[in-house]
Amino acid sequence: MSARLITSLTNETVKAVRALHMRKERQATGQFLAEGLKFIGEALDLQRAPRLLLVGEDARPHPLLDRARAETVAAGGEVVIVTHAILEKISRRENPQTVLAVFDQVYLPLTGIDPASAPCWVALEQVRDPGNLGTIIRTADAAGCGGVILIGDCVDPFSTEAVRATMGSVFAVSITRTTPEDFLAWRAAWPGSVVGTRLDATVEHRAAALNRPALILMGPEQAGLSDALAAACDVNVKIPMRGRADSLNLAVATGIMVYAATEGL
Repeated sequence: MSARLITSLTNETVKAVRALHMRKERQATGQFLAEGLKFIGEALDLQRAPRLLLVGEDARPHPLLDRARAETVAAGGEVVIVTHAILEKISRRENPQTVLAVFDQVYLPLTGIDPASAPCWVALEQVRDPGNLGTIIRTADAAGCGGVILIGDCVDPFSTEAVRATMGSVFAVSITRTTPEDFLAWRAAWPGSVVGTRLDATVEHRAAALNRPALILMGPEQAGLSDALAAACDVNVKIPMRGRADSLNLAVATGIMVYAATEGL
């Protein structure tokens, strides 16, 4: 399968892909960058072909790479061969992956969520750390959650750091963005338990009786869940701190909550 070769660091395609490291460019194009054959394989398994596949000229032959090239072209995308220097420039790494890809972003609207399709869903208020968000998306995938809902001013789930932290789960987990006002109006029809996490809660996370599907609300690490969202929960719980630390990393705390809510499945 033939593909054009790009060797110039100032090539327009290279500049366009590099620009996807910037949030404003991702918002303008509706696209994002993913790195590595594993990521691309996850996307292909979920019928998400790249818009653009960049293959290093020193990439080793691999059946998955052949599949990626074929499915990219079949879906109307383009395959290009690039130099190692270009891969370094785009990935911003000294030892880059030999395959990079550009994908379309996909958001699920609130109205498209089917609560009954999964036992647990996660909602995050103003999460700011891309590594935390990516890890939460990966954890939600591992636990069989239906999706992740981002409320208010959250970090971009399609930033390069967030995507890397998902380890490919960005293609498997539905992602929704909404305002606090729209979320609160939508939450009123949620058929199961809505559970918030607060340091000042009196109920421990395993003691709460939950009706599925459970909707787990997590706030930012410093401020915690806002009063407005906490008031909209059926119950607010806390994860007990047994040592000197008085709080947990957001991704760790979300993982604990998600697995507690899905225990016994």
